[in-house]
Amino acid sequence: MNRCGHWLTSPWRRTTVAALAGALPVLAFPGPALWWWAYVALVPWILLARSAPTGRRAAYDGWGGGFGFMLAMHHWLLPSLHVFTLVLAALLGGLWAPWAWLVRRFLAEAEAPTRGRVLAALVVLPSAWLAVELVRSWQGLGGPWGVLGASQWQVGPALRLASVGGVWLLSFLVVAVNVAASVLVALPASRAPAVAGLVVTAATASAAWAWAPRPDTDGRARVAVVQPGVIDGPDLRFDREEELTRRLVGQDVDLIVWGESSVGYDLAERPDLAGRIAGLARATGADVLVNVDARRSDRPGIYKSSILVGAGGPTGDRYDKMRLVPFGEYIPARSLLGWATSVGRAAGEDRRRGTEQVLVNAGHGVRFGPMVCFETAFPDMSRHLVEDGADLLVGQSSTSSFQRSWAPGQHASLGALRAAETGRSFVHATLTGESAVYDASGRRLGPWLGPDAHTAAVYDVPLADGVTLYVRYGDWVVHAALLVLVALGLTEGVRAVRLRRTAPAPLGPPARTVRESPARPGR
Repeated sequence: MNRCGHWLTSPWRRTTVAALAGALPVLAFPGPALWWWAYVALVPWILLARSAPTGRRAAYDGWGGGFGFMLAMHHWLLPSLHVFTLVLAALLGGLWAPWAWLVRRFLAEAEAPTRGRVLAALVVLPSAWLAVELVRSWQGLGGPWGVLGASQWQVGPALRLASVGGVWLLSFLVVAVNVAASVLVALPASRAPAVAGLVVTAATASAAWAWAPRPDTDGRARVAVVQPGVIDGPDLRFDREEELTRRLVGQDVDLIVWGESSVGYDLAERPDLAGRIAGLARATGADVLVNVDARRSDRPGIYKSSILVGAGGPTGDRYDKMRLVPFGEYIPARSLLGWATSVGRAAGEDRRRGTEQVLVNAGHGVRFGPMVCFETAFPDMSRHLVEDGADLLVGQSSTSSFQRSWAPGQHASLGALRAAETGRSFVHATLTGESAVYDASGRRLGPWLGPDAHTAAVYDVPLADGVTLYVRYGDWVVHAALLVLVALGLTEGVRAVRLRRTAPAPLGPPARTVRESPARPGR
């Protein structure tokens, strides 16, 4: 055993190395945004898991790496959730234990993997990674934040592939490349199938990139984003938003978007505020989309609602946020975990959920689908809005609790993926930055509005029609990955049965040896 291998015999040292290896992929996301790093970032983690002396140790390597990945990806939550950040990272990190076990199963250091096993690894391991991303994408577990394919948000060809299979296809390809790179590094005798897998992956991706239909632009809309910055108190914030919006007079805008929680009062209870917003709509000639975070007068509870206000007041178009942030906007099992509000920034009262997505018809013929905060991380929400006929996607966010961290940039980058997946332009408007706008291909329109920008910015946004393959066929990549895992399970089951049947019968107990008594004298 070499010196490195001897050093890793300590379980605690090995787990520490696994956590550090698992954290490496985060450098591919904003803020560092080293997109190319994603294609080799998993190699240390894979090499560690394949060197595990047992399958159980490989599973622990997966757990440790998953903990490192989740903690690094969500480290900016520490000031808000404190110890809960560590607990959630430890719980969700366990999802990678089966993935690492499969890494050892197909690429074990103690054996010489056959060509067939290496080729199978190029399909099975990305499929298992997608299964992990699918499970942790459940809203109750924090949603699909940090999906590996999302690291490619600024790569044009990758965005093109997202229109075919969504962010899931990008994750699959990134993991496949990492598996091939690991084989090239650690298994010289198996380099041929690894290179073949890379060639097939590149050819398939190139064909999909060339063949996938492109969105057709059939119009444009001038959309303004109002970003007031960090302002304490709903009244001061409203005054600042009103001041910035008045600067849009005479700029011929079609829609004005304020950020999440831009209004802190129910407009039905405060007709004076509704009147002021309507006055802005008349002065600018554009409807204003605000977001109300307040207790409703027509039903119990606090809602976060996107409300369109026109020249005559609220138009009646309203969307209530459906997917809430756990330990942020609500406390799961509050009767047991309600004490979390004393150690973090969780809401003192749970927000209520909306029941359905809606389309909003603004002036000048702009039909858009609103989403609030981390709902933009869910590919299915934007896909369903486009299926229903949205011409434009709009996300309203705040991120004011996470200024000067990687969170605003990570959030803003998601708009590029949702735009590319659906073939619709995406407007990401925040209170405090980063605000961003993307065209129907996921290409950024103008610079991001950073946390130091307190302004109202106008964008010429192309409106596209047509249906991307992802909108048409949905999460087909995830379904294919699950079929691969089902096929693997059936194959392993049949193999186990055959081994049991062909195993030699156990030997019976050894025959007793009877010792003859010596003949007696005289006989």
